[in-house]
Amino acid sequence: MAILYIVATPLGNLDDITTRAINTLKEVDLILCEDTRRTLKLLASYEIKTPLLSYHYHSKESKIEKILKALASGKKIALVSDAGTPAISDPGSFLIKKIIEKFNNSVEIIPIPGCSAVTTIASISGFPVDRFLFLGFPPVKKKRKAFFDEVASSEYPVIIYESPHRIIRTVNELLLYDKDREIVIGRELTKKFETVYRGTIGDVLSELKRSTLKGEFVIILKSL
Repeated sequence: MAILYIVATPLGNLDDITTRAINTLKEVDLILCEDTRRTLKLLASYEIKTPLLSYHYHSKESKIEKILKALASGKKIALVSDAGTPAISDPGSFLIKKIIEKFNNSVEIIPIPGCSAVTTIASISGFPVDRFLFLGFPPVKKKRKAFFDEVASSEYPVIIYESPHRIIRTVNELLLYDKDREIVIGRELTKKFETVYRGTIGDVLSELKRSTLKGEFVIILKSL
């Protein structure tokens, strides 16, 4: 029976990978990844020699068909993202949908859990997170105001992702709603230059403007 494994990989610190993830990546016939260069670094650290195939947001329909054919022939495939858990604000969700539509239950989809930036920032926030809202990356242009209206009005803590190029813009927009609302922002979580910013939106924005803005950011905003 063909199997698709959804394999979580480290956010940055390679020691965070699980033994089960390592064994799975060694045993499958093929690994789907966003950036082969980045995934090769992880595989080299654990002497994993499984072939790679790139799959990302811009992959063509022909690439998806190639993956579906491999599964149809009974292959065991692992899906990884550049960091964290695949299909969480990630192109993997579209591929999984396609596989379910084509094969229904004849392809087994197995999660190999591990790191996620969502749960990592929630765990250190100090906010009540028995319930929270995750919204992924804000829109770059269209529907951006509607997105932040939803963030600002949520009765639960909100978690979003942001790039280094837009982090100041995003926090500036949050500031317009309530400069005294509490926020926690993680930069390069689990990596060498991990930084956590805590405080009011106004205070954190001032700190960000004095900082080096490299790497990926994850934000959690306290509920109203």
